[in-house]
Amino acid sequence: MDTAGRRREILGLALPATVALAADPLLGLVDTALVGRLGTDELAALGVATAVFTTAFVVFNVLTYGTTARVAQLVGARRPDDAATFTVQAIWASLAAGLLVTTVLVIATGPILDLMGASGGMTEPATTYLRIRAFAAVPVLLVQVGHGALRGLKDTRTPLVVTVAANVVNAILSVILIHPVGLGVAGAALGTVIAQSLAAVTFMVIVRRRLPAPSLRPVPSQLATLARISRDLFVRTVSLVVGLAVLTAAAARIDTVAVAGHQVARELWLLSTLMLDGFAIAGQAMVGTALGEGDRERARADAWSLTRWGLGAGVVAMLVYLPLGDVLPGVFTTDPAVIETVGSVWLLVAFLQPIGGVTFVLDGVFMGAGDFTFLMGSTVTAVVVGLLPVIALALSRGWGLPGLWWSVVALMVIRVAAQLWRLRGVAWTEVAEGQATP
Repeated sequence: MDTAGRRREILGLALPATVALAADPLLGLVDTALVGRLGTDELAALGVATAVFTTAFVVFNVLTYGTTARVAQLVGARRPDDAATFTVQAIWASLAAGLLVTTVLVIATGPILDLMGASGGMTEPATTYLRIRAFAAVPVLLVQVGHGALRGLKDTRTPLVVTVAANVVNAILSVILIHPVGLGVAGAALGTVIAQSLAAVTFMVIVRRRLPAPSLRPVPSQLATLARISRDLFVRTVSLVVGLAVLTAAAARIDTVAVAGHQVARELWLLSTLMLDGFAIAGQAMVGTALGEGDRERARADAWSLTRWGLGAGVVAMLVYLPLGDVLPGVFTTDPAVIETVGSVWLLVAFLQPIGGVTFVLDGVFMGAGDFTFLMGSTVTAVVVGLLPVIALALSRGWGLPGLWWSVVALMVIRVAAQLWRLRGVAWTEVAEGQATP
């Protein structure tokens, strides 16, 4: 493929994925903006409950990444029936995992929030929000499988349409349920559950039409394959989200204003990082398909092209964020103390964008190659060596929220350094050969 053709394919996959990823966290941003108007206690409660929810569900994004990589490899190898069979097993896994997560969150809400440092006026609204939103577990995981299967088929436009529609439904329901109906944080949670449920049903119908019709029964050998492919990515994701949950818990132990400010900064950071992740999705599909076809040189060329695109997108995001430090926080809260707290970490949020642009693209490249063992090792190392020690140091020295956010800088720098080192070699292009059995 020539340079122009590669550019067209990258943009054709990345741009719809970027818009979809930017729209997806609006489920959280809409809640943050609306709940922020209820008061600081409610906003702090949302921050803690959202961190718990993210920790509980994002660890299962192996369903998205594992499905994308495997479907892309199998389609590249001209094995669509195997791709369909693999997707069905991912659906069964999502049902089982979703029911388990819902049960744990509903039964153990109190101890979980205690562990997260929730106290005082934030405890009651956090409990209400978490127990209701827990019922989004199965829909969320089914949506993840739907995204993964369609991305593996190099279709990022359909997920965009479904995601935007879900966000529109969520926004309308949340506005109605929070204020006119008067449900408060319960209305925010309920609106999200309904929107995610409708999205899950839509994705399942679309995937059924796009892939051959395999048997719907669970296949133990295929489930074992899914577990084998996903286990390293699961450990990687658990280490990352638990580390970030520790960061939120550390902010909660400073005071209510600190955790409220952290919630706003965190949502805005996640919005930009997920937008940059659009190029990572292109990497999963392009590299997975190229290696499925046995074309290592194309996979390497695509990887380097995507890295440059990720860096450029990150620089653009940084330049957009830098002048908005006095504007964006006010969208989510009117509390001057919270706005000032967000401002104290705003430069770090902005300067993390170029690093994130490269990091997330290379995550996608290595996921497309099935190189999950490397991703696990590099991410766990970054959490243990970078994130957690800086959090502990910041708390012990009383550095406040800015000190805590330097832990995110340490995490990202270690990750990107390891990824660039790995990319220079060829070993990552050989991993998929060991996964030939679907």
